Amino acid sequence: MPSGAPFALDATLPPYYFRHASELGEFLLSSDAVVPTFSRARELAHIFPKIPQGETDAFNRLGYTIGGMMVFPANTVSRKMTINGARGFHPRIRDRFDLTVECIRRHYVGESSPLSATLARYTDFFHLFGDFAGYVDFFLLQDLVDEITRRVKFFTPFEDFAASPLPRPLSAYLDYRKRAVEFLDTRNHRISVLMNTPAGG
Repeated sequence: MPSGAPFALDATLPPYYFRHASELGEFLLSSDAVVPTFSRARELAHIFPKIPQGETDAFNRLGYTIGGMMVFPANTVSRKMTINGARGFHPRIRDRFDLTVECIRRHYVGESSPLSATLARYTDFFHLFGDFAGYVDFFLLQDLVDEITRRVKFFTPFEDFAASPLPRPLSAYLDYRKRAVEFLDTRNHRISVLMNTPAGG
């Protein structure tokens, strides 16, 4: 962790769950693919017949590589939605990872967002990373955040959560896909470099 404390995960729990228990606390985490293609969104059904199926399939496969995966707390609090559930069902987020990261950025600096209440239920998890910069660096999200301003680089023009998160018309969707692919490719590269760096290197 950014503090230097180890954060070993026990992967012997049911599929897709990881447990950590130490002086840092107890955390139950699950993995999730975080960059949607929206190919099943009925609001965008008119768009996909105009896109070669092979391109949609390739985008979907890329989203399920390690660069498209994240872990979030899997335990429910007060029988309310987890982060994964809330970001998927909230009409201003609709599973968009860039918008989710913006909500997390605001959580760290005490600003409101559509996921404020949800993220507040998991303050102990976000505390592990110190601040937003620590969270970004730990999860190798640098290509989604401006290095100078620490602002999120959105996949579509951002209107402070006022607009629909679904990228439409076709031109907007293609821009969304282009930026999402660039992020996935660069994060995959960062992960590859890290995994091939000798310990202490």
